[in-house]
Amino acid sequence: MKSSYLPLCLILLSISVNSSAADEGAAVVDIDGNPVQAGVDYYILPVIRGRGGGLTLSSTGNKTCPLDVVQEPQEVDNGLPLTFHPANSSQGVVRVSADQNFVFSAASVCVQSTIWTLQFDDSISNYIITTGGVEGNYGRQTVGNWFRIDEFDSDYKIVHCPGVCDTCRVVCGDFDVVVQDGVRRLVLNGDGPLKVMFKKA
Repeated sequence: MKSSYLPLCLILLSISVNSSAADEGAAVVDIDGNPVQAGVDYYILPVIRGRGGGLTLSSTGNKTCPLDVVQEPQEVDNGLPLTFHPANSSQGVVRVSADQNFVFSAASVCVQSTIWTLQFDDSISNYIITTGGVEGNYGRQTVGNWFRIDEFDSDYKIVHCPGVCDTCRVVCGDFDVVVQDGVRRLVLNGDGPLKVMFKKA
């Protein structure tokens, strides 16, 4: 009886593990075809050339701080490196459609952190990505700090639609670039979405 029971348990365990892995989503891959690693520096670059460079930080409008996430105007510029920190801290790789904190690996003149967060900007009547977020600690107070990478036309796009808080009302959408006063700002639900790729720094 024991000999037939043990293989059945192993089969069920194997099915459970494989199902969990499938539910996590595929690994995001960089431009070399390697899985993007959590906590490792990468550049986020546009797939379509001739429309700006990588993502970086800049002051916008009349404000100095916090710094907003913008796109470099020249495609030869990679922007600033950043790291990804999955909500599931046991994940060693970045997975499609998984909630992440995006953190620039750079010092800021502002007091705020360089962790991405969603904010409504009255000057363009839309949501933008700025900085000053909190890493981890997911819940109602930090729901704006979570972003994800989704597949789009064989490439990737940046999305805000966090699932880290079951009882929260969240804003969902893709990010695109809009030019305001010569600055290429990331906005929610523009004409895009902006197709992106990842280059190891």
